[in-house]
Amino acid sequence: MKLNVLKLDGTTAEAFKADKAVFGIEPNDAVIRQAVLAEMTNMRQGTHSTKNRAMVNGGGRKPFKQKGRGGARAGTIRSPLWRGGGTVFGPEPHSYHHKLSKKVSRLARRSVLSSKIAEDKLIVVDEFSLSSHKTSDFNSILSALNLQDKKITILVTGRDANLDKASRNLRNVYLVDAAKVSTYDIIDCDTLVVDKVSMSVLTEILKK
Repeated sequence: MKLNVLKLDGTTAEAFKADKAVFGIEPNDAVIRQAVLAEMTNMRQGTHSTKNRAMVNGGGRKPFKQKGRGGARAGTIRSPLWRGGGTVFGPEPHSYHHKLSKKVSRLARRSVLSSKIAEDKLIVVDEFSLSSHKTSDFNSILSALNLQDKKITILVTGRDANLDKASRNLRNVYLVDAAKVSTYDIIDCDTLVVDKVSMSVLTEILKK
């Protein structure tokens, strides 16, 4: 399958021949959901913590005598019933790691890429590079590609210092390494912008 390729000034370049096994499959919504949930779950740090009655400082002495006061008995001021006492069944630190097989992960990414192409939300550019680090230059490229006021993810190969500096002040622009892109990175944008080198990298990784 052939995809139209744009230059950074908005003009048309030579078409790119994309692999149909990667960019033209029937999207599997169930696998996409499974992959996104796994990736979002793995983002959680799991550092939430509370102190139970054994961890709260103090409370070693019985606050008052057992009988004769007319009130309820108490053995410690750190009881969960008391203000400043321990928490009952509070959250404890634990891992939220969810393992996803490589086969499912690759199928999910292929499905999202195919869906983006079918919805005309994937733009292939000839080469995405800047000669300066100015944000104004980057904005002019977005204007030429009709991408203003859109949330975009740009897949690049390697790190370009000028591209990093020019785009980091823009709120809805995200640079992602094509070799490390996740299903969530691809799906969480209005438009996906990929250069031809990154398209080849995606094909090599996802065709396995």
